[in-house]
Amino acid sequence: MQQRLWRLFHKACQHYGLLQEGDHVLIGLSGGKDSLLLTELLGRQARIHVPHIRVTAVHVRVKERNYVSDLSYLEHFCQQCGVEFLVRDTSIVGEEQKDPCFLCSWYRRKALLETAQDLGCNRIAFGHHRDDVVQTLLMNLIYQGSFAAMPALLPLDKMPIAYIRPLCLMDETDIVRYAELQGYEKQKTLCPFEKASSRTQAKELIRELEQLNPDVRSSLWNAMENIKTDYLPHSIV
Repeated sequence: MQQRLWRLFHKACQHYGLLQEGDHVLIGLSGGKDSLLLTELLGRQARIHVPHIRVTAVHVRVKERNYVSDLSYLEHFCQQCGVEFLVRDTSIVGEEQKDPCFLCSWYRRKALLETAQDLGCNRIAFGHHRDDVVQTLLMNLIYQGSFAAMPALLPLDKMPIAYIRPLCLMDETDIVRYAELQGYEKQKTLCPFEKASSRTQAKELIRELEQLNPDVRSSLWNAMENIKTDYLPHSIV
C-alpha cells in the first residue's frame, strides 16, 4: 500500500509538473488523514533531493470553528517526517451570514497565503485526492453551472505562488486504509458542519450514481481530463 501511494504521488508530480528544483512547499496541515499523508510523502521527497525541495507544514486554527487537533501529535508527526511545523491563528470577522464551509476555507486559505509570503514559499500543497476532485466537479455543475474542477497545478495570477495537489490520483479508500495501517491519529472533535456540507451531499450523489455505473468515478475523472479546468469558488471547499 505504501509503495502504491508513493508511485501515485510521483506520477502526479511528474505528469502535472507539481515540483521543481528549489521549491519551498507549504503544506496545509489540517490534521486529517489526507494532510498527514501529504506531509509524510513530501517529507520523504525532500530527503531524496531530486528535485531538491524544502517543506514546511502549517496548521491554521479558526477561532470561530469549534474543532481541534492535537498539536503535540502534529508536531511530533512532522518531526518524524523531517518537516518544519508551524501554527497560525485566524478569525472570521463579521461574515457569519455566509456559507460556513466557504468562509472557513476562505480564511484558512488567506492565512496560508500570508504564511507562504512571509516564509518565501512558492508552492502551497493541499491534500485533495481524486474523490475530492470528482466531487468538486459535480458541485460546480450543480451550483455554478460550469464543468470545472480543482486543477492539480494552479499558478496564482497576482503572486509567485502555485497551488498543488500531489494526492489527486489517489482514491480516498486507499488513503483510509493506509491511515489505519499507519495508526494516524484522528481529530479530537470534528467540524460541526461536516455532515451537512454540499461536499457531503456530492459524495452521497456519487454513491447513488454508482448504482447505475460502478465506475462512475473513473468516468467523471476521464471526462474532466479531456477539458480545460477552471478555478471556481467551490474548488477551495
